[in-house]
Amino acid sequence: MRRALLTTTLVSAACLAATLGAEASGRRYVAPPDRAEERIIPMYGALPACDDPSVLGELTSWFNSREAKFWGPLQVVTYDRIRPLAYRPWGDDFIPRRFCTGRIALNDGSLHRVDYSVRENLGLFGRGWNVNWCVNGLDRHRSYAPDCKMARP
Repeated sequence: MRRALLTTTLVSAACLAATLGAEASGRRYVAPPDRAEERIIPMYGALPACDDPSVLGELTSWFNSREAKFWGPLQVVTYDRIRPLAYRPWGDDFIPRRFCTGRIALNDGSLHRVDYSVRENLGLFGRGWNVNWCVNGLDRHRSYAPDCKMARP
């Protein structure tokens, strides 16, 4: 009886410590069975960095094709001031995302802020990663209004 009580007390103390530690770091505690890494189709959070050439290449490709198809002659020339904003900001039980921001220069000489996220298992057929993005000032359908705020964490 004493051993069961001691075990229960220790488990409760460990859960409380984990919860307090998570709250202090700004993230909520998630019990192990609910973590993204322990689902039927696990997600490990192994995402490329914000300035990875494959991420910027995908962003460039999507932007250039959308502009050419619907809006006009704008094309991405270069990126700078790329930095991460957050990694898994909503906790371990959500789809792993890396939020980033930067600045793009377009072929018309204008500079725009770009906000984007790299998301795991949301590529073609749920394989790999993909990029969700918004260019400030060029969100013509206001999908991420106001001013691309909804593309940020």
